Amino acid sequence: MALQNIGASNSDDAFYRYKMPRMITKIEGRGNGIKTNIVNMVDIAKALARPASYTTKYFGCELGAQSKFDEKTGVSLVNGAHDTPKLAGLLENFIKKYVQCYGCGNPETEIVITKTQMITLKCAACGYLSDVDMRDKLTTFILKNPPESKKGSKDKKAMRRAEKERLKEGEAADEEQKKLKKDVKKKVAPKDVASKGVSIKKKTSTSDEDRSSPTRSQPDENGASNDEDDEDDVQWQTDTSLEAARQRIQEQLSSVTAEMVMLSTTEENPIAKKTEVASKNGTPESEAKAGHKGNENGTTVGSTQETLVEEIRVSLKKGCTVSQLQSILGSLSGTPQEVMNALFEALFEGVGKGFGKEVAKKKIYLAAATGEGSQMFLLGAIEDFCRKSSPEVVKEVALALKALYDSDVLEEETIVQWYQEGLAGGSTKSQIWKNVKPFIEWLQSAESESEEE
Repeated sequence: MALQNIGASNSDDAFYRYKMPRMITKIEGRGNGIKTNIVNMVDIAKALARPASYTTKYFGCELGAQSKFDEKTGVSLVNGAHDTPKLAGLLENFIKKYVQCYGCGNPETEIVITKTQMITLKCAACGYLSDVDMRDKLTTFILKNPPESKKGSKDKKAMRRAEKERLKEGEAADEEQKKLKKDVKKKVAPKDVASKGVSIKKKTSTSDEDRSSPTRSQPDENGASNDEDDEDDVQWQTDTSLEAARQRIQEQLSSVTAEMVMLSTTEENPIAKKTEVASKNGTPESEAKAGHKGNENGTTVGSTQETLVEEIRVSLKKGCTVSQLQSILGSLSGTPQEVMNALFEALFEGVGKGFGKEVAKKKIYLAAATGEGSQMFLLGAIEDFCRKSSPEVVKEVALALKALYDSDVLEEETIVQWYQEGLAGGSTKSQIWKNVKPFIEWLQSAESESEEE
């Protein structure tokens, strides 16, 4: 059965989830007894969540013809010969007036008749109440034949009430259990028993209930006492000594985490320890203490690759311009190769499949960072990024190089030189050079063809 979107405004939306069958009509009879039979009116009405008698009556009102819907057989008839497009257009008008929400356009509405005999559409999506134009002829028919109320509404209310009562009973039972536990704790008399740094309080006073209780005074069938009841009468206190704390840390945490926690209790001041190590190595104490401080520009001495990447990433998130990025890269501490590697990682971190397209999109940043004599640094950054990334990135390294070559960010001579130096470095089996090789051959063949011309 062919389906179409509900509502003419949504006809082009391929992902619209509200659909209805396409109308199928059939001309029956001859002369004055000719009639149009809407064959699948029942299916259309189900999709619109409206009685089929409403749509049939609407056709009769708009066409000025008699209409009839048989509830038993599901046959919808309109007097006269009417073509399918004309009836489909009338059905669209019916959907706009009596199905779609006037606020959000969602067809998931319900017809509600108010106490003042007004017809409204209640939207299940946005909750909007749409007032139907009561001057329309069909409104009289709807008031005389109101839609059936949804079944099970009373049952749902009864279920909600029963659920609330169960929740109240559960809360009351929880409160009673808490009171019983408090009463049991009050009845237990303290008796101090010291054992290995742990104090134990046992019950000494025995009530009449305890004497009559067979579980506490009488042995079981095997002649053994019930150890579980004795344990219930014991209250344990936590030993807070340093020895016990270390033992608990090692038991509860993993070996690596335990070592990290124990460092806080046993390790000396890191600056003092660093000073001690420096004195053994012959380093002046003042230099050792200043090892954790920054230089005059405020940049951390010996900045790692991670810190460089983080600084560049923060600047890019703020939406810095190309000129601002150039000044930021110039102010960073580190070698030009380290800065270029950090820029490349900040731009393409987490990129896998589609690496070549991403390089083409962000070539403006790479062009800003690549000046005269720095193309080799960019190629080194690409090589370093490919070694750290997934195989999907390595597969598209040639696409990235071609994008930069077409944008004049990289020159042919520099790319060929980088490729030859990489092969000479003894890494001929590396997948990077295998994937770059076709691009290099294309460059050289293009050069030879231009020379021949």
